[in-house]
Amino acid sequence: MKDSDIDAVINILREECEKWQEPIVTEVSRKHDPFRVLISTLISLRTKDEVTRAAASRLFQLASGPAEMARLKTEVIERAIYPAGFYRTKAKNIVSTCNLLLEENGGRVPDEIDELLKLPGVGRKTANLVVTLGYGKPGICVDTHVHRISNRLGYVKTKTPEKTEFVLREKLPGRYWIEYNDLLVTFGQNLCAPVSPFCSQCRLFSCCDRVGVIRSR
Repeated sequence: MKDSDIDAVINILREECEKWQEPIVTEVSRKHDPFRVLISTLISLRTKDEVTRAAASRLFQLASGPAEMARLKTEVIERAIYPAGFYRTKAKNIVSTCNLLLEENGGRVPDEIDELLKLPGVGRKTANLVVTLGYGKPGICVDTHVHRISNRLGYVKTKTPEKTEFVLREKLPGRYWIEYNDLLVTFGQNLCAPVSPFCSQCRLFSCCDRVGVIRSR
């Protein structure tokens, strides 16, 4: 993929992604509540979207803010978010996070990456999602889909999601930063699969370098 193709690629992704359901964290962000984005993202790690959607809904029915959630017993949160992956660890992190927000931030979710990274279980992916989707501030969230597809297209040549993030910060036009994650996650969940992607159905086929693609459909 040529760097100059990025505008056309983004436009195609926008059109294609309208056919599919948006990621759960994006759906949650419509409420403009950074706390819900934070908690939903913590639940979503290594968990399918449909499981995250149901788990987050059950938990937010029990508590909608850090003060309420901090009062819940860890076992109650575990039951609410099960069968999310690593649900016991996530429940402990959620309680610890809520307590830290109350003790050090007056219950407010930080809007800076470095501050968010101090919270239990929060990595750069989660921090960037909170900053971009929770606060609408510039940032690039890179998860496994964004890392894989950016490299598959040939837009970046990186070994880790963190390196992908910093390369994208240098070359991806700022106007695409916030939506880039949503587009590639949706695209990756529905068409550009990790193994045997649906290349025969892909409108990006002509410009995609198909790096690492051994088998496709």
